[in-house]
Parts: sequence; C-alpha cells; structure tokens
Amino acid sequence: MAILERIKEPADLRALPAAQLDDLATEIRDFIVHAVAEAGGHLGSNLGAVELTIALHRVFESPTDAILWDTGHQSYVHKILTGRQSGFAKLRQTGGISGYPSREESRHDFIENSHASTVLSYAHGLAVARDAGVAQHRHVVAVIGDGSMTGGMAYEALNNLGHSKSRVIIVLNDNGRSYAPTISNLTSVGVAPADATGEVPKLTDRVTGKLSRALTDIRLNPVYVRRQRKLEAFMRDLPVIGRQAELGVEAFKAAVREFLQPPSFFEALGVHYVGPFDGHDIAGLENAFQSALARQDEGPVVVHVLTQKGRGYSPAEDDDEKHLHDTSKFDPLDGPRKTAVSGYTGAFSSAIVKEASADPRIVAITAAMPGPTGLLDFQSQFPSRFFDVGIAEQHAVTAAAGMALGGMRPIVALYSTFLSRAWDQVVYDVALHRLPVVFCLDRAGVTGDDGPSHHGVYDMALLSKVPGMRVLAPSSVEELEQMLHDATTLTNEGPVVIRYPKGTARSVGAGAIGGGVLANKMVSGDGRIAILAIGKMVGAAEKAIAVLSEAGISATLYDVRCCAPLDPAMIRDAASHGAVLTVEDGIRDGGIGAAIASQVHAISSAVPVESLGVPTQFIPHDKPDAILARFGLDTDGIVAAVRGLLS
Repeated sequence: MAILERIKEPADLRALPAAQLDDLATEIRDFIVHAVAEAGGHLGSNLGAVELTIALHRVFESPTDAILWDTGHQSYVHKILTGRQSGFAKLRQTGGISGYPSREESRHDFIENSHASTVLSYAHGLAVARDAGVAQHRHVVAVIGDGSMTGGMAYEALNNLGHSKSRVIIVLNDNGRSYAPTISNLTSVGVAPADATGEVPKLTDRVTGKLSRALTDIRLNPVYVRRQRKLEAFMRDLPVIGRQAELGVEAFKAAVREFLQPPSFFEALGVHYVGPFDGHDIAGLENAFQSALARQDEGPVVVHVLTQKGRGYSPAEDDDEKHLHDTSKFDPLDGPRKTAVSGYTGAFSSAIVKEASADPRIVAITAAMPGPTGLLDFQSQFPSRFFDVGIAEQHAVTAAAGMALGGMRPIVALYSTFLSRAWDQVVYDVALHRLPVVFCLDRAGVTGDDGPSHHGVYDMALLSKVPGMRVLAPSSVEELEQMLHDATTLTNEGPVVIRYPKGTARSVGAGAIGGGVLANKMVSGDGRIAILAIGKMVGAAEKAIAVLSEAGISATLYDVRCCAPLDPAMIRDAASHGAVLTVEDGIRDGGIGAAIASQVHAISSAVPVESLGVPTQFIPHDKPDAILARFGLDTDGIVAAVRGLLS
C-alpha cells in the first residue's frame, strides 16, 4: 500500500517514521503531476513546496494551529495532506475542488487567498484576535513566497508585526520566482553550491556562506538563545555603564548580521530572522520550525526557506520562463507542449511591438507576468523599455504615471482582476492628472477555472465611472490591434483602457473594423429591436441575429466598441427602436448596459431596455462557456431575451 494512501489527515503524517518521508514526497509529486495533467492547474509552485508542506504539518497541528497560505496556488500539497486526495479527480471542475484554499472545502483552510502579498496582514489580525482571547488558535503560521514579497502590502504588514511583537511564524518560501523570475533584492543567500550561471562561487563567497549557515545554526540553538538572554540581562544590570554595554553588544551583533546575512532587513523592522534553510530537507525544516517555536515569545520570526520551483519533474525544471507555473492538460510522460500566445493575448503581443517600433516613447509595464500578458517579444526586442515590477500593481500604475509625466507613453499590461488592487492609483495618480497611460487588461470577463477571485467582471463598471477614462472592448483580434493603435493618439487627452478576454478570438475582415471611440453598426434591422453587444459578446450576438432572422425577426446589431464614452449616434439610433437589449460579460448592476439604458431613456423613456450581464455574486470555478450560458450570455440566452422583449 502506498504511503500516501494512508494519509487521511495531518495526524497520520505525524505518525510516520522519518525514514518514509522522502518516499512520501516522491509519491506526492507523482500525484500532483498526474492530477494537473488531467485537469490543468498550477504545477511548478506545488512541486517546489512538497517537503516544506510535509514539515509544516508534522510540526504544527492544523487546524489548532492556523497555517495560512499566500499565493494560494501553492497549496495543493496542503490539500492532499488534509484529506482531499479524492477531490483532485475533479480539480477546478464543476463540483470539484478549487485550485486555491477554500473555506467551504476544509476546516484546514482559513483564507481563500488567490491574490498575493496579503497573508501577513491576515496573520497579524488573527494573532491580535488570538491574544485577545477571541480566536482559539495556538500558533499562527504564515507561508509567503513565490514572488509575494515583491508586493508592498507584505512590507506594510511586516512593519506592524515587528512593531506589535505579534507571535507569528513567517515562512518565506523563496524559490526566486513569481510567475517569471522574481523582481526583488531580497535574494537567496548561502546554500547553493553554484550561482544562477552554473559557476562556482568565489572562495570569499563560499566562506561567507558557510559562516552564514554556521551563525544560523548557532542562533537556532536553544542553549545559545538562553545564554544570549542571560548575557544581555547581565550587561544591562552593570552599574553606570550597563546601558552602554548592552548597546555595544547589540551593535556588534548587528554588524555581524549585516556582513553575513543581508536579510537582516527583517530584524531592522523588529522581525527575527533565521535561515536560509534547504527547503527540500524535511528533517532540517522540522528543526528550524521547532526552533522558531521556541523563539516566538520574542515576537515574529521569519524562517527563510530556499526551494526549487518545479522540483522533481524535468519538464518543469527545464522551463526557463516559469517552471510550468501553470498549465493546461498534458501528457505527463512528455510534459506540456510549448505553445505560443494566441487569441487576444497574441494579437496584443504583436500589436504592441508594431506600435513601439513606430513610437520610441512607448514603454511596457507588467506585474510579474510578462509571459501570460504577451510581453515576451516586446521584452526581447526592447529590453530597455520593458519593466516588470514584480507583484506590485499599485507601484506599476503610479510608476507609469511618472513615466507619462516625463513624456513617455506607458502601456500597462495586467489581468483585469489584478488591476482592482491599484484602483486608487488609477483614479488619483493617472486619471486626475489626465495622463497618457494605456491599460491593457487581459482575462477580462468570465475566466472560468480559477474561480471567483480571477473573474475579470468589475473593470467596465468601475473604470467607466472614472472621469476622462476611455474604456474600449474589442470584439476581434483586428479590433484589438486597431484600438491599441488609436490609443496612442487618444491618450493625448487622458488614459485609455482596452479590456479583452481569455481564450479564442474572432477574426474579421478590414471592412468590419471600427475606429476611435465610435460604435460599429454591424446589422440594420427593421426597427423592432436593437442589440448592443460588448467585446466577446458580439460573437454570440452575431449568431443570435442569424437564429432570429430564420424566425422572421430582423434585429439591429451594434458592436459597442467604446463603453465610455458611449457613442451618441448609437444611443440615438437605439432609442428609435421599439426595444433595446444590451449584452456584456461584466457585472450587470452599474455596468455598461445600465449606462446605455439611462442614456436611451433620456431620449425616449418609453423604450424598454433589458441588460444581460453577470449578477453581483461570487462565481465558482467552471468552464467559461458553462458560466456564460448559466447567465444567459450566449446565443440561446440572447435569442430568449429578444423573444421576451418582443412579446
């Protein structure tokens, strides 16, 4: 019987003899590879966190101890060890388990954390509740890493943790990556025999590394800790010079740390630091966590762990871009095939290179996702004009504002869901100054498998309310290319947003492409009903027009194109019809359909307007088409809505 089959809960794991743990790690890696191969999901980050997660669950007793995961895509091993092995048969599928921690799935999941850099704030708050006697958790453990330490919120929380002396154990899972290589100066030190180029470090660096590890071992030794406290108390109590002697010892310790341990940065914030440790040595990790427990009465402790993203699966280890951070279905024997970006992302990738070739002012900015947003070609051709700021959307937006103030034409490429992290900066740092910044939002609308945190359904409703913002939604790859070209001129008057979905994209001829901020009238009907469709919904509306035509219903069809400001000519024409139907893949309440209805009713209050859109609710993971169909955002739904209006 396989070892993994005997693990139903963390207590079973703690009962295993140490000699079986490496075999268990191998079984878990094999399990993850086959599960992700069947359903798609996050691979590299979980393969790198196997030994770390085993050690955590052997030392800490979840859920009595709260283990909190940042960038929750690295929690697959945690799910496996907390009784959800069978759930991986339907990973990220209807009725199956989420690809992130989920409070609905298990008492071992405390936060549904699929965005990054937030876990230390959760941990601070949970520790406050525990210390106040409200929460019953014994220990609070925050696992952060996989690029999360590039986000500013993590540093805000560190500052407060250190100041408050909260008893929190912080596990820094340092794999040198986010999606792409991590952008950070908090780099790994002291354990690798060779550097990133494969060259052997200099003798002085090797000596420094050994001294660093030796110092770490000493500082973890409980005897050393007790003697250190006695020495500090003795120095402090010396007559006359006690305070000066104590400060002298502290200054010496700080100097040693500064020379040997660059991450002493943490200790400047009042957070104790130990490490780095080999994140694939279970026994060493267990010792490190036990030692951290012995020190937590002194305040927060960072345990710095070095792991290898994609470890144990050669296709992931050999993927230089992102170590198979995420992947669709694949053959586990051969590994995922290398695929080029396609659809709207591919169109953006080629269009931005074309525009940058013609305008040297154009620069590209992204937040740790150059590959998924289609910027790798741009980075290759214009390296000095490409900026990956790490998982730091707020900084990305305000840095773009600064570049625009300096005469550049920044294009900020993010996922729609992640732009909401920088809402304040979009409004007050960019829009208030009417700056020439273009926001290109990938994965807009219903995205599917990654669940409620990743659907990009808020962008249109929010951004259309920002004064001076132009919000564009392409319905084809050609429209996206045209919109990006137009945006370089439109930004002379202020910021522009271009939002587009994940997946395949329509392709149209030159005669079907609009321009500027004008709508595109695609079909003229008999005046009974006008359908105003936005972005991806234009394709479904086109098919609905064909179905309605066969039934003798002649409808007008508009590709709205520009959601803010709305084309006045389109509104006037729509108001002349007997009824109006709007279709969008964003939230319906306060969305573009509501704006269209308001403007149509200002001309003719008697015209009924129905708006199809996404309801205001959190939408579980499922295939995008299934979700859209559930909300009537497909051909059948549009046909049914038209029939309802006309009846």
